Amino acid sequence: MARIPAPTRREALIEAALRVMERNGLTAGTTRAIVAEAGMSLASFHYAFGSREELLRELVQRVVGRELSSATAGWHPGDGLAACLRAAATGYLDHLEREPGQEQLMLELTLLAVRRPDLQPIARDQYRAYLAAASTLLDRAAAVTGARWRRPVPELARLLVTLVDGATTTWLVDRDTPGTRAVLEAAVDLFVDQHADLRV
Repeated sequence: MARIPAPTRREALIEAALRVMERNGLTAGTTRAIVAEAGMSLASFHYAFGSREELLRELVQRVVGRELSSATAGWHPGDGLAACLRAAATGYLDHLEREPGQEQLMLELTLLAVRRPDLQPIARDQYRAYLAAASTLLDRAAAVTGARWRRPVPELARLLVTLVDGATTTWLVDRDTPGTRAVLEAAVDLFVDQHADLRV
């Protein structure tokens, strides 16, 4: 059998972990379950990752990266800041509808970390990644539209993460896409009206 390159092995294990945990929950994502899903040996896991926690950190980065890509995919900068942010809200909501299991897994990780000291560092990394992604989105939106934020971007990023967290959790409970879309559009109005100077 041909030797699998380490990056390919890591990629396959991350995707296998996502599938297992989306299907059966965070605690079901044991190393044995993950390698079985990937069709690899247990030794392959330990060759690719130093620990399950290392894999969880990679998994978090993967999901957050997909969220940001979805949010920025439909931008048309010439339409202005509000249009860019509305497109970001639509892109994120499309991701949420397409991959609800991934978002449920992220929520599960957060809530379990409140009770599990061993998971708390990973949840802190998770929220640092959320804040970094939100900051990137706000910086890019301002840069491509010529707008300027009146408040520090890290402060607005925290507000954005708080709003999206609430919208995501509510959607996971009621699956009310029109209602969630209305909330996110109201959040866009808040950001633009209260916190931005637009290009004249």
